[in-house]
Amino acid sequence: MQLIRGIHNIRREHRGCVLTIGNFDGVHLGHQAVLAQVKAQALARNVPATVMTFEPQPQELFQPERAPARLTNFREKHLALRAQEIDRHIVIEFNRKFANLPARQFIDQVLVEQLGVEFLVVGDDFRFGHNREGDFAMLQRAGAELGFEVVDTHSFRQQQKRVSSTAIREALKTGDFDQAAAMLGRPFAFQGRVVHGEKKGRTIDFPTANIQLKRLQSPLQGVFAVQVESNDGKMHAGVANIGRRPTVNGQQMQLEVHIFDYQGDLYGQQLRVIPTHFIRAEQKFSDFTELKSQIAADAAKAKTLLDIRY
Repeated sequence: MQLIRGIHNIRREHRGCVLTIGNFDGVHLGHQAVLAQVKAQALARNVPATVMTFEPQPQELFQPERAPARLTNFREKHLALRAQEIDRHIVIEFNRKFANLPARQFIDQVLVEQLGVEFLVVGDDFRFGHNREGDFAMLQRAGAELGFEVVDTHSFRQQQKRVSSTAIREALKTGDFDQAAAMLGRPFAFQGRVVHGEKKGRTIDFPTANIQLKRLQSPLQGVFAVQVESNDGKMHAGVANIGRRPTVNGQQMQLEVHIFDYQGDLYGQQLRVIPTHFIRAEQKFSDFTELKSQIAADAAKAKTLLDIRY
């Protein structure tokens, strides 16, 4: 899949496509139904199936305190789209300059002149352009005038059970990981590269692999039993904390995972961490002795939940 980052990187050879625009957070089964039809339309027209997303997502720019927790950060979303065999992923830097672009200019300049859209799929509540003046009806009128067809995403989801990113967040919030997986079409997971931390876990005999979540908010917070997939494809059991680490006055949201009986160097590896059971909420402890005792209890409970006997 070809990645195009920014309008300025759209070249002449990128003209001609079937395009869908949206957040595609989670790339869940509802999204996948849309993407399958986009691919079918692209195949019929012999043009690339193309997805346009925004970074950050619009609400994260205008209302960061109210923006929903992301199911997928940028890298996770890109990999999920690639797994759906999309031909091109166009990522638009969503800033105030882009948000103030007149709606008609976006249609004429980006959709028509640069991308040569032949078929466009968007939600019927899609708004764009300065003061959100552009809407689905404007796109349909422009399509009739300029020669491209516009349909809404619901047309591609009639046979699908209602699935939404919001519903998946609610399932995760209540610890219903099976229901979340059913809507995603795969287990919910965090993916990321192991980075160097403060290495305080080693001092209490619970070394952790630290992964920055790279999102404003996490859909999960607390302590969880987890399964971890390492670079070699092997699965490992463990216990993870997702949060800000209040005991050490942490500020940045991150994931810390302790893999049971792991021997080896994880720094730089891309891990896939799959939460399977909620254990407890994150809390602040008075000292490291209390923290060590609680982590030992968390690890024991995780092993029970994961049916590990040793």
